[in-house]
Amino acid sequence: MAMPDLAGKRVLITQADAFMGPVLCSVFAELGADVVADIRSLLAPEAAAAAVREAGHIDVLLLNLAVPAPTTSAVDATDAEWAHVFGHMVDPMARLVRAALPDMVARRAGKILLMGSASALRGMKRASSYSAARGAQLAYIQAVGVEVAQHNVQVNAIAQNFVDNPTYFPPEVQALPAFQERLRREVPLGRLVAPREDALFAAFLCSDATGCFVGQVFPVCGGWAPR
Repeated sequence: MAMPDLAGKRVLITQADAFMGPVLCSVFAELGADVVADIRSLLAPEAAAAAVREAGHIDVLLLNLAVPAPTTSAVDATDAEWAHVFGHMVDPMARLVRAALPDMVARRAGKILLMGSASALRGMKRASSYSAARGAQLAYIQAVGVEVAQHNVQVNAIAQNFVDNPTYFPPEVQALPAFQERLRREVPLGRLVAPREDALFAAFLCSDATGCFVGQVFPVCGGWAPR
């Protein structure tokens, strides 16, 4: 398959210094995109709209939002923990989309892609608050996707897990024998998905080669999540 062509596309990537941000910036620029790498905190209610406004015209909004996952049991997950994960991953997502959509709808062109998590597709112990936030992300993307498809704006999500990235799988975690055993036991692929593999798929979904996907969730997890 030919490499995705992003020439002339202006792409806003949020949280560009964390999670999948660095590799997304690198790969998208390599493929010809004009990348706006935003690294501001999006916790403040006004921050998302400011990021979109300052980026100017954008063809693609890449929602790269992450926070280290708490590992508390469901009965020990506090209101503060719940607010923390939703405040970092759900609230900014909706604000970013609300800010970017009007221009895309008016132009009848644009793509929004969420770098989400497969933790919303398969149950995980001691991850109730995190999985709930990731699930809310996917439900939102599906709903918005079908709402704006008639305006030629495509809104979709990648639901990933076991993708090599510094937020969830830093080198010290990957080196643990227990983690290597978990890979062999739980992931049919038997290894982590390479960052570039994930980023190239994201680029494909953001390119002009794809105009038919509507509110869809694409698992990228080496077969870990249900297909």
